[in-house]
Amino acid sequence: MLQPQNQQTNVFISTGITGLDSILAGGLTKDRLYLLEGEPGTGKTTMALQFLVEGARQGERVLYITLAENEVELRAVAQSHGFSMEGIAVHEIIPPEGVLDPEEQYTVFHPSEVELSETNRLILTQIDRLNPTRVVLDSLSELQLLAGNPLRYRRHVLALKQYFARRACTALFLDDKTAVGGDQQVRSIAHGVISLQQVESGYGAERRVLRVVKYRGIDYRRGPHDYAIIAGGVIAYPRLIASESREIALRQKVPSGLSSLDTLIGGGLEEGSSTLVSGPPGTGKSSLAAQFVKSVTDHQQKAAMFVFEESFNTLLNRTDGIGMDLRKPLAAGLLQVNQIDPAELSPGQFAHMVCKAADEGAKVVVIDSLNGYMNAMPETRFLTTHLREILTYLGQRGVVTLLVGVQHGVIGPMGSTVDVSYLADNVLLLRYYEAGGAVHKALSVFKKRGSKHETTLRSFAITEKGIEVGPVLKGFRGILTGVPVKVAQGRDEPEHE
Repeated sequence: MLQPQNQQTNVFISTGITGLDSILAGGLTKDRLYLLEGEPGTGKTTMALQFLVEGARQGERVLYITLAENEVELRAVAQSHGFSMEGIAVHEIIPPEGVLDPEEQYTVFHPSEVELSETNRLILTQIDRLNPTRVVLDSLSELQLLAGNPLRYRRHVLALKQYFARRACTALFLDDKTAVGGDQQVRSIAHGVISLQQVESGYGAERRVLRVVKYRGIDYRRGPHDYAIIAGGVIAYPRLIASESREIALRQKVPSGLSSLDTLIGGGLEEGSSTLVSGPPGTGKSSLAAQFVKSVTDHQQKAAMFVFEESFNTLLNRTDGIGMDLRKPLAAGLLQVNQIDPAELSPGQFAHMVCKAADEGAKVVVIDSLNGYMNAMPETRFLTTHLREILTYLGQRGVVTLLVGVQHGVIGPMGSTVDVSYLADNVLLLRYYEAGGAVHKALSVFKKRGSKHETTLRSFAITEKGIEVGPVLKGFRGILTGVPVKVAQGRDEPEHE
């Protein structure tokens, strides 16, 4: 039965794919033709099944027309993801085994002339019979090869587009890009084009990227978006645009729970600020960041930690050893600890995890460490830009973010392959220095945008009872060189801000 095509551009249907509707600014405009393209293995079939599963869930009539995979293979894919195929009609249009018999070969007509007409007849017969509102055609490469030439192929796709439009049907065509030169033909015809790409990495899992190449009349979210194929289907991670949620609000200070430390940093860290805790290995950077986690969880507020190098078990044992119990807030649901696997991560996935923690109410977020974050995705460009968007997003939600940065060197000049000090609102520097035949630690505030702070260097130690921030180191000069010189009492003393 023919129905009038939807003429509005704000009537959307859901794709059924987590995150994709957000990228598409609401979903797919009803009763249009869409192209989903990507090389084999990028997840086209899984996404197509999710599209139809969502339609069946809404009570729509849906149809999967396959020109390559058979129904058994499709149902196996659905079963692996836990999809229900109830309400989804599957129709195979696959050449029979008889084509292998030499006696069955055509002698008068070219095979494409007969097979394309027969394929077209079978497609239209099924659509006329079921009158579906959602159709998936898999795949266009088969039609292109049957068409034989670009003109015939384009006319065939145009005819199918008009056919679906007259039946108020939303069609999703899959293209595995195995045929040559066909993608531009359908791109120009389709109402929207979604392109899937799989980027190989030097080590670990490949990165999967989704782009909306074209979507007529819709202000969709442009640029590359990471996506993943997991048990349960495809999940898309919309590219983070922090400027979309800017807000102005008064910010309070979040104390560390240590009066001596709060005195040094001017009363605490401001809500919505980012703090870089920098220093060589072993100086206590992670423990200092964990102190703020303990402080907010002691006040029944939430916190989240994202650890790269250190294992979850090591983190808990280490904090136990310095009298900083994180097991209770973890058990109470106030603390979320995420052990990041560097070989299996994409920037979009990481940003999604961090922002989700903030949306769920985390007051403090710790990223430990920046070096691990950068090394986890060495082949990804613009990681610093990704980080800036994350920090901006967290800042707008009043989250106190602590970034742990490891510097190279122990005594003397120090350097770092990761320099994000210009992004951070505050910079806390931990430093080793040698004096009296022993190695000591010092803590100082090198930068703080939110309020006044001490410009002194204070002794810093980690004991069984926790972190101790001691007195100002007045009797030395040159602590930052690592080998200080004693000075006479009352001379060359640091000035207080």
